[in-house]
Amino acid sequence: MTLTLRARLALWAALATALAVALVAGGLYYAVNGLLERSQLDRTLSAASAAQERVESLLGIHRDDPFDLGSLGSVDSALSFTLPTQADLERIADADGQRTGVELRLVGLVGGSLSSVATPRFPQQGVPVNLRPGQYRLVEQLIVVRPLRGSQALLTVASDARALGAARQAFTQVLVWLLPLTLLLTLAIGWTVAGRLLRPVRALEHAAQEIGSGGDLRRPLPGAGDRDELARLAGTLQASFHRLADARDREQAFLRAAAHDLRSPLAALTVRVDGALARDRDAERYRADLREIGTDITRLSQLANHLLLLARDPAALGRAPVPLRDLAADAVDRARELAPEADVDLDAPHAVTVPGDRVLLGQAIWNLTMNAVRHAPGATVTVTVDGHPGGARITVHDDGPGVSADVLARLGEAFYRPSESRSGDGHGLGLALARRAAELHGGTLTLASAPGQGFTATLDVPVTAPSPTVTAPLRA
Repeated sequence: MTLTLRARLALWAALATALAVALVAGGLYYAVNGLLERSQLDRTLSAASAAQERVESLLGIHRDDPFDLGSLGSVDSALSFTLPTQADLERIADADGQRTGVELRLVGLVGGSLSSVATPRFPQQGVPVNLRPGQYRLVEQLIVVRPLRGSQALLTVASDARALGAARQAFTQVLVWLLPLTLLLTLAIGWTVAGRLLRPVRALEHAAQEIGSGGDLRRPLPGAGDRDELARLAGTLQASFHRLADARDREQAFLRAAAHDLRSPLAALTVRVDGALARDRDAERYRADLREIGTDITRLSQLANHLLLLARDPAALGRAPVPLRDLAADAVDRARELAPEADVDLDAPHAVTVPGDRVLLGQAIWNLTMNAVRHAPGATVTVTVDGHPGGARITVHDDGPGVSADVLARLGEAFYRPSESRSGDGHGLGLALARRAAELHGGTLTLASAPGQGFTATLDVPVTAPSPTVTAPLRA
């Protein structure tokens, strides 16, 4: 089963909190346990020192007497002294009439034999009489063994350590209850907080669903802005939707214009074919009809080729060296053949080469040249090719009547043709294709004109080819 993002956030928060609680509780456990053990040991050592002084005072041992451990239990080294009674040790253990929580045992040689005396509650089981001086930890007891000065007697002090075990047990029980409660509480808090944090995401999801079902890509998304990551995400999605809306509008306009321009020659072609087949005609009339049909077919072929060039994938473009002077010379020669009356000149003193697609750049130069020839009849058209350190520039200039600012602003849009130019076999894709070719090569197409001052189209192509993954939008 796949958990929701809200459930995962809550679960991770609970696990992180439980881990933090376990680490803190473990640290506290070891710290408190160590502190309690040190405190118990210090208390036992203090009690052992006090009891040692009282026993030595009771036995008449002075502080300046040296320690003489000898070998406890050896009859040959017996020291004659009288062990204190159990009541004496009981009074020493209960200093000032208060229970100190320690029990005493005195072991020594009396009359050549090993004897011992202890308080009534001293744990005889498990505490050997021959323990060497030092500190010992038994299961429930802390044991401190001290030698008496000037004798072979040992004083054993036992302190009850069961309180430490009880503290550990209590702490463990609290931890066993605390971890599940902490996990449940954190799950509840994490679930609530995650729900509040994900509320903008749900609103964004619902808005995106409504946009997808309704198709209104320009609808503003809730929460878009720069406040936080979610607001910036919403802003990015909103900008992306707007770009998709622009692309959709351009595509729809492009398709409408393409359908319109395809419908006209197809309708004319159908009428001519139907007229030619309506009745018998002489051979010359059939030839004329076929020439007209061929003209329509040529126009349709050119339109299809231009549409295909406009829709080319940048990744499919060629990246070979392209001789621009040769392409410009071909365009000028073809223009002179198709329009012998036109004055078309080439100004390209030096060979210029740029990386790119030969077919697309050649078509662009040809379109710019024929655009000047068609729309500036009788004018002088000059095609100039210049090279510079950053790339190359192809300029097509005519000294014709020029165009107005309103017309100039729309030139380069697919299928746009000024009303005065809607004649001949043009279909409004020449400048659009040239602009597309410039964009695909990382360059620009600049148009400049004014009434009575001619028309200039400048195609700039850089030396460095752009990345093939970068696409330029069609303008429709």
